[in-house]
This record gives sequence, C-alpha cells and structure tokens, in this order.
Amino acid sequence: MQSRRLGKSAIHVSDICMGTMTFGSQTDETEALRILDRCFDEGIDFYDTAEGYPVPPDIKWVGRTEEIVGRWMKTKNRDAIILATKVSGPSHVWFKSPCRGGTTALDRHHIRTAIDASLTRLQTDYVDLYQTHWPDHDAPYDEIMDVLDDLVREGKVRILGCSNETSWGLMKSIAASERIGAARYHTIQNNFSLNNRRFEDELAQVCRHEGVSLIPYSPLAGGVLSGKYQDGARPDGARFSRYLGMEGRQAAMGRRFVNDKSLAATERYLQIAEEAGLHPVTMATAWSKQHDFVASTIVGVSAYDQVDPILAAKELVLSDDVMKALNKVGKDILYPMG
Repeated sequence: MQSRRLGKSAIHVSDICMGTMTFGSQTDETEALRILDRCFDEGIDFYDTAEGYPVPPDIKWVGRTEEIVGRWMKTKNRDAIILATKVSGPSHVWFKSPCRGGTTALDRHHIRTAIDASLTRLQTDYVDLYQTHWPDHDAPYDEIMDVLDDLVREGKVRILGCSNETSWGLMKSIAASERIGAARYHTIQNNFSLNNRRFEDELAQVCRHEGVSLIPYSPLAGGVLSGKYQDGARPDGARFSRYLGMEGRQAAMGRRFVNDKSLAATERYLQIAEEAGLHPVTMATAWSKQHDFVASTIVGVSAYDQVDPILAAKELVLSDDVMKALNKVGKDILYPMG
C-alpha cells in the first residue's frame, strides 16, 4: 500500500481510504466489521465517515455509522488509524441534514456541538481529519475557520478539510485562514471519477498551487462504472435502483449518475478494462489514484465480496496505452454526469 501526504500537513495516509456511508443502513454492523477488518489487515489506515451517515439521510439511523466505526476502533490501536469525519453543512439549501433537527449550519454553535457528539459516538478524544460536509458560501468564512482553528488548538482535531467545495470557496477559506492566522484546509473531498472529471477543470489547479489534496469520493461513479446498471439493469438493493424509484433529491441524483451518456461512457470503459485484462472496479480505482493532486481515493462497499477488486488496485499503475484510451472516452463523451 502506497502512502501520501494530506496537503501540507504532517499526516501521511494509505492511498486508498475506506468510506463507510452505507454502514448501518444498507450494510449491517456484522458485515461492516468484516469489511473494516479486511481493509485494516490489507494495509488501509485511512477511514472516512460523517455525523450524518448512513445514507440515505434519515433521522431513524443518523449517527449510526460513527457508532459502528467507534466500536470497531476499540479493537485496534487508535494510533494506527487515520480517522476522518465531517460536520453537516447548511440545511437551508437543497440538501437537508437529519442532524440537530434539520437546522444544521456552519457556525460556532453547530460545529462545536457536532464535534463533541462525533467524538462520543466514535469513542475517541480526537479526529485526525475534520471536514465541513457542504459549504455555505454566504456564511462568514472567518468565523468558520476561527472555530475550526479552536478545535485544532484544543487537540480535538489534528487537521482540517472541506467537502463538495468550489474553487471560489476553497480559495475564500484559505484566504480567511491566512488573514486571521488560523489553521487552513489541507484536503478537499469532492466527487471525481471517469464519469465525472469536472475537478480537473479548475479545482485541480487550485490544489496544485495551494498545497491541498483531493481525497475523491465515488471513484466508481456510485457503482455505475462496475457495469451493474448497463442495459437497463436495476440490481436489487443497489443504491440507484432505489433512488430512481423515489422522488426529490434521491431521484435527481439517480438520474445524474445513471443516464444515457453515463451508460454509453461506461460501456466503452468496460471494453477497455476487458482488453487490458482488468476488473472494471480495479481499473477505475487505479485511475483515480493516478493523479498528482490526489492523496487517497475513498472507496465504498456494501458487501464483503466487493472488497477484492478494490484491493487489486493497491499496487496497480495503469499503462500509458490504457490511460490514453480512457482519456479519449472522456473527450468523446464530455461530462456524462452533467
């Protein structure tokens, strides 16, 4: 397992991170613990969760994922684990967190309330990486970075990161930290995959010049790149099989990930993987890792048997021919996820 630095911090992590957002909903605790143990034994030391998990967001199980991760960590050496969690962003926008009665906001009250509750559920006295889950571009960035800086100085948090941010928001936060002398963001956690390469347009340059690492989520484009939704398939228990039958945000997300362009692109990626003798999941994971601005790729599984093709990407470096073929699809079918 390769190790990379998170931003300009002193923390190095495995270049594969295990995401946990299905643990406690789609994946029961017994299966989750098997997955976590396997990943730990294979050399993965980086684990990502959030106060609002598991998904889909629901008050009946909010916080359950952190509780599962916390019980698992008690069986390990805490120092051997790099733990990331998140504070929910604003609930007045298109995404409404189930935390704190659906009133979440990025202010001193909510950030302090969130970290204390997360530490309790995780049964630890510190988090290695603490991230704002969604941005609030109208909120005062000075206040946000000031209270996050307090958490670092108090030892509750080692380093800071953001998630689902824009180029403007990332630069705004860095400028605020520099202006007030506060801790800054070292990471950004955004969607990035063969089917969603928008990060390369602007954010990649911000990361390179400002020393911020991307820790991409959904490298399999929500499982689409595995091929399981091809030819109109809707596998039982799959996330978008459920979402496409729902309304509102879930339905919109389902259509964003599973549509004619994304399936057409995936078909070509599946052909490239077959010709290269690679599992499509292995190829997609390796592609994500093979970028200079990426520190660690966040993978997610809902069942133990999905781990093997991900782990097969641990030491894999895709050939120039494979990378050229993948890049050609990206040029031929621009922005399949919109």
